[in-house]
Amino acid sequence: MNLNASIPVFKLYGESRNWPAADLLHCESIQSRSSLYEWHIRIHQHADLVQLLYLHKGEVEIDIEGVKHHVRQACIQVVPALCVHGFKFSPGTQGYSLSFSAPLIAQFEQQFGRPLQVLKQAACVPVKGSNRQINTLFSTLQSEYEGAGEARDMMLHSLISALLVWLNRQCAPVPGSSSRVERKRAVIHQFNQLVECHYREQLLVTHYASVIGLSSVHLNTLCHEFYGCSALNVLHQRVLLEAKRRLLYTSMTISQISDYLGFSDATYFSRFFRRYTGTTPKDFRQHPMRELKASLIEGR
Repeated sequence: MNLNASIPVFKLYGESRNWPAADLLHCESIQSRSSLYEWHIRIHQHADLVQLLYLHKGEVEIDIEGVKHHVRQACIQVVPALCVHGFKFSPGTQGYSLSFSAPLIAQFEQQFGRPLQVLKQAACVPVKGSNRQINTLFSTLQSEYEGAGEARDMMLHSLISALLVWLNRQCAPVPGSSSRVERKRAVIHQFNQLVECHYREQLLVTHYASVIGLSSVHLNTLCHEFYGCSALNVLHQRVLLEAKRRLLYTSMTISQISDYLGFSDATYFSRFFRRYTGTTPKDFRQHPMRELKASLIEGR
């Protein structure tokens, strides 16, 4: 559990033990775990692993950061590290859950020669015409994971490589993108990592730009290119996301959340929150679904 003892943090859902194997990955059927919890995996997060949930047949209500959507078609849901999520499956749903530890992701990123952006953000990727291929890939992965065949590690890594290539191709860059674009992506990736580490410290954009080795003007230009907003807005959106998490999933007071996020006082925090959401932290906590639906409609 985390320090606030409110949003559960698991290695694997329902478990407090350390990573179960030396593989740095875990593969299981949806049924094997979900059926133990009446097909309802409640809201939780993982501190240091990424999960891929593959829905083959059945239905699932996916809750990502408080926003729910119902899925009936075959798809892969990407769940990044620290993403607050939950699943409510229809009984008998078929599919698999694949979990990667951070060191294993780093190995594959080294193999790819660049960060795997497809694993950095929550996304529901439709499988469409690749359903048979993806189902075979996951079922073979589980079989190899549970077995002890010759060259097991090599087979597991080969299967995962094929899966990550497929996922990456679904988010492939526009043909003709140059190494200059890749350098820009690397800078944005570095900025994202810095923001994730320091967003509670209320650091200036100039500080982030200096660490990366850019001017604040250049960093802002890149953020507008990739996100359609300023670097300051990227920082504020990360703080806002954490504020919403704390309001939705913890019993922390508004004053405590304000202190946790580095604001000088709760009044300033409330003004900040209202500027971006159109509502107060108190109202957001009391009427979360109404406010979340409004934010989706208005694009906040």
